[in-house]
Amino acid sequence: MTKNYPTVSEDYKKAVEKCKRKLRGFIAEKNCAPLMLRIAWHSAGTYDVKTKTGGPFGTMRLAAEQAHSANNGLDIAVRLLEPFKEQFPTISYADLYQLAGVVGVEVTGGPDIPFHPGRDDKAEPPQEGRLPDAKQGNDHLRQVFGAQMGLSDKDIVALSGGHTLGALDW
Repeated sequence: MTKNYPTVSEDYKKAVEKCKRKLRGFIAEKNCAPLMLRIAWHSAGTYDVKTKTGGPFGTMRLAAEQAHSANNGLDIAVRLLEPFKEQFPTISYADLYQLAGVVGVEVTGGPDIPFHPGRDDKAEPPQEGRLPDAKQGNDHLRQVFGAQMGLSDKDIVALSGGHTLGALDW
């Protein structure tokens, strides 16, 4: 199956590359890679494969999504990334948050992750409760990650490993 990615202009691609370079320095200097990975994951982690709703569409910038219990503290990531949005206004919030996560992985020594820009910003956040609650056990994780998001057990293990990056006191 061939994936179809949105088409963006060459100027947009250049802005993304320039933003990525600046993010790399900022994230390394501020030691905020875990926070950037978290905003990217919490944005994408609301996706529902059956309804094709939720997902990484920049809604984390909205107070309503920041107020979701699983998103506690992500307002800090939004504030840290706002100067990048101001410097690169053509880049959508959706792309910016995912790009920050990609750079966060790279800064921590993880693999280079291909980044495909072209996400549109949406005006309404997904409903609360789409992110998994680890306190509810394996069956709940499989329900959310597998049935809701369409991921395998191998994917779940890889995503759960992101929590080993730790937390920072911001």
